Amino acid sequence: MLPEFNVHGKTVLITGASRGIGRNIALVFAEAGADVAVTGLSETNTTNVAKEICELGRRGVGLVTDATNLSETKALVPKILESFGHLDILINCVGDSIPGLIASLPESNMTVMDETNWHKILDINLTQAFNTCHAFGPHLLERGNGCVINVSGVAGLRARANVSAYAAAKAGLIRFTESTALEWAPYGVRVNAIAPGSFPDPVQYSKSSLQKREKQARETIPLRRLGKLREVGLLTLYLASDASSYITGQTIAIDGGSTIA
Repeated sequence: MLPEFNVHGKTVLITGASRGIGRNIALVFAEAGADVAVTGLSETNTTNVAKEICELGRRGVGLVTDATNLSETKALVPKILESFGHLDILINCVGDSIPGLIASLPESNMTVMDETNWHKILDINLTQAFNTCHAFGPHLLERGNGCVINVSGVAGLRARANVSAYAAAKAGLIRFTESTALEWAPYGVRVNAIAPGSFPDPVQYSKSSLQKREKQARETIPLRRLGKLREVGLLTLYLASDASSYITGQTIAIDGGSTIA
């Protein structure tokens, strides 16, 4: 292996990693030799992912945490430092979407986004990243190295109707990434983001639903296929390695060409 890509022995915290993209990022890092802590809302899922990490020969820790809650997020710091001694890589992968119109449309019966769900989606996709950076930032800055990777989405680069809260939050996460990168660059801490396109988790879809998504991808995505969850992990691994040591404040789309179509 080229030494610049080596993350063996690094310590990683991935929030929102109990399933889907986050889980697969965690497994890629474990395969690459890193010790990984994952958080999520489900004790069963986080424990299972931690077990998978251990089965790959690395130390895995699963913690139940609501990343939108600042006090819970701050409570993670001593737990991570007690488990690993220090933290090298922070990956913010919490996210979710609730469709909803901004206001009622004429002759439409589609659901209108209410204030509660608006704030909920902003917290899930944006505030959570502030919380973890606020909590772990002092540790990373004091050490003078490390990196943060925020998982945004193509909705943050290219708007769609009926997901205004999600799109606004993901776009905000991109600007948050840039601002944090500027603040932390003088202290040797890099901050980047990735914007995944369509990466359905086969575990969460019925066979027929997945086939429908695959058919749609062949018709609409330039590379004519859905993304593979592992591919997001590989991009994240690159951004966390010394191979990307001159990259900060950037958002890289991994979407099969969707945002340029």
